[in-house]
Amino acid sequence: MTAPARPLLPLVLAILLGALAAPALRAQSAPPPTAWNSLTPDQRDVLAPLRQEWNTMPPHRQQRLLEKSEHWVTLPPAKREEIRERIAHWQQMTPAERAQARENQRLFRQLPPEQRKQLHAAYQRFQQLPPERRAQLMQQWHAMPPAQRLRWLHQGSGH
Repeated sequence: MTAPARPLLPLVLAILLGALAAPALRAQSAPPPTAWNSLTPDQRDVLAPLRQEWNTMPPHRQQRLLEKSEHWVTLPPAKREEIRERIAHWQQMTPAERAQARENQRLFRQLPPEQRKQLHAAYQRFQQLPPERRAQLMQQWHAMPPAQRLRWLHQGSGH
């Protein structure tokens, strides 16, 4: 019985060594954490809603946000403020709300380009409405059962 086990020994050793080496290799490829104080003033400005948790954030998340901030800091002040507000809103969302938002983004990306364009145009029109009208439409939307929402979407929102 020991003869068949011998060919397995190198395989088992390779697996064990691989398992032991994997965390070290990941640590080498992971970017180091970036301290809040080392960010540029523009980066701190746009990422301000994340200040409290920045230094405890995983380095890969910090890196992703820093990459995005390279573009954000080139935007006009009004656009940067909009991004800051979106970040703050995201921070206030529950994990379930964040999961739903991610799912909505995934579904949106799966739509044909023409439908995405139509939805974007509808969203822009919605944003142009007075706040009271937007609130009224949102209230109506949330009160509708799912089947009625689908009919409403296919017929147009009536605004």
